[in-house]
Amino acid sequence: MAEDLKLGKYQLPTWDALVLPTLQAMAGRQEWSGKQLKEKVVDSLNLSPEQQERRYPDRDVRIILDRAGWALSKMTLAGILLRVSRGHYRMAELGKQLLINNQPLSQNDIHNLPKFKQHQAELNERKRRDLDGSKDYESVSPDGEEDLSRVIKAYNNEVETDLLERIRHADPSFFENLVVRLLAAMGYKGPNGSAIVTQPSHDDGIDGIINQDALGTRKVYVQAKRYNEDHRVQRPEIDSFSGVLKRKHADSGVFMTTSKFSEGAVAAAKNAAIITVDGISLTHLMLQYHVGVQVKKRYELFEIDEDFFNED
Repeated sequence: MAEDLKLGKYQLPTWDALVLPTLQAMAGRQEWSGKQLKEKVVDSLNLSPEQQERRYPDRDVRIILDRAGWALSKMTLAGILLRVSRGHYRMAELGKQLLINNQPLSQNDIHNLPKFKQHQAELNERKRRDLDGSKDYESVSPDGEEDLSRVIKAYNNEVETDLLERIRHADPSFFENLVVRLLAAMGYKGPNGSAIVTQPSHDDGIDGIINQDALGTRKVYVQAKRYNEDHRVQRPEIDSFSGVLKRKHADSGVFMTTSKFSEGAVAAAKNAAIITVDGISLTHLMLQYHVGVQVKKRYELFEIDEDFFNED
């Protein structure tokens, strides 16, 4: 089947090529977990074992599973799928109609659907706010350093928004692994330390532990909560995390979420020496430390070397 689909880099199907196979895989069951659905889609492609296990050169992620995840995210944004609970999906009426039509969909087809266009309009509004309303993103001409900086900032803002949406739709364990990897990339584990994701049945409310030295004498305890945008972390969750830290005789911890913190939660965290990272700050850090993203292009901005023209 894979040979009939549009292929991208690494000679594997693109995310949009996986839209119809995803709908076909969902037929016969009303609700799917994202993890099971992605695996079923991949199994339906009849890929070779080498193709199924092919990973990105710079990160230990299976490429075809990653693209299946992107398909789920884009289909949800476009109203083809409904996210009924954390990590669980159901086919929307639009998805059922598309399945009946049984026609492959391109990236443009998905992006031109009304709900996806609405999502894009919201992104454009964010871009306009970031540009202080002075210029529309698409009309900015990079003819100077300031304009170029604005264009790059607006583009990266879009990447961050899509990145956060993707994280919110990933499997629950994915976010915990992401947070630990991010803290390690930020240098929290030190040159000889280690970064550990705890087992769900033995975590005592702790999702990750960063040993900052080889012997583990200095530890950073991590809690990761993956919530939708409209859910705010409240003070009781911070108090609960603080209680765990006290039982472990820890001086501080890091609480990361894909949503936001209430004012009470922020105040409680400050008093308990807990560092809080909300969804916006999370994606800023991911771009800054190149976690979950890669540099698309580098630019060189030149100016005249005045010394060159004033040599005696």
